[in-house]
Amino acid sequence: MKNRNIILALVIPAVLSCAAAAPKVIAHRGYWDAPGSAENSIRSLVKADSIGCYGSEFDVWMTKDGQLVIHHDAAINGVSIEGNTADVVRREKLPNGETIPTLDEYLRAAQPLNIRLVLEMKPHDSRSREFAAVKKVLELVKQYGLEERTDYISFSPEAFRNFINLAPKGTKVYYLCKDYIPAQISFMGGAGIDYEMNNMRKHAEWIEQCHDLGLEVNIWTVSDPDNISWCIDHGADYITTNAPELVQKMIVNRPSDQLAAEEEAARKE
Repeated sequence: MKNRNIILALVIPAVLSCAAAAPKVIAHRGYWDAPGSAENSIRSLVKADSIGCYGSEFDVWMTKDGQLVIHHDAAINGVSIEGNTADVVRREKLPNGETIPTLDEYLRAAQPLNIRLVLEMKPHDSRSREFAAVKKVLELVKQYGLEERTDYISFSPEAFRNFINLAPKGTKVYYLCKDYIPAQISFMGGAGIDYEMNNMRKHAEWIEQCHDLGLEVNIWTVSDPDNISWCIDHGADYITTNAPELVQKMIVNRPSDQLAAEEEAARKE
């Protein structure tokens, strides 16, 4: 009995330590799979905040006349965002009836919330436009006092480097494409990797490499139980998901399930 108690004394803190280091949940394009919501809508941002998500990811484009708007695809309802002025683009509606939001509107809505913003800069038609978009983003984020609550991600290596070079010191910037290994991300000054689930399964060693280098790991888009479990088990720092409530539930329940199993095994000895 004494030995079993010693084992439990060692196991329980370890399990609780794992729970303390659980991944943080980021709603992919906001919590859009909810009543009255839509991808990259202001409603999706508010809804993600209301369920206690750590962050809400969203996508930014710059229109022909230099206005920043929130949308995933390069076109909305067949209307090119980069190829048209903001007044043309803003005539289009999201599936929930909202007008496609500007970054200004999105940040204004985020101000009173608690959620962290994960801003994805989409690759633009030219490096010059992309550079201009990065500068405008940083100016607006600063204007709304959200610099300490905003992280940046991009598939574009130029945008990735521009955010690192232009954002305030300490700003977290992550790269989305598997082109770079952790050592390269560290050398470039990035905060970590933000890689797709299938790539991470092929390169699970990158998680440990990142942590050894002081980098963080976000994995997207993780919405089914098997992949969610894999991310938790392998020590991902963040999980970007279309099913934020499911991920939250699995994170909360998993450590307690492990602890119960350990206690039940000890009782049977």
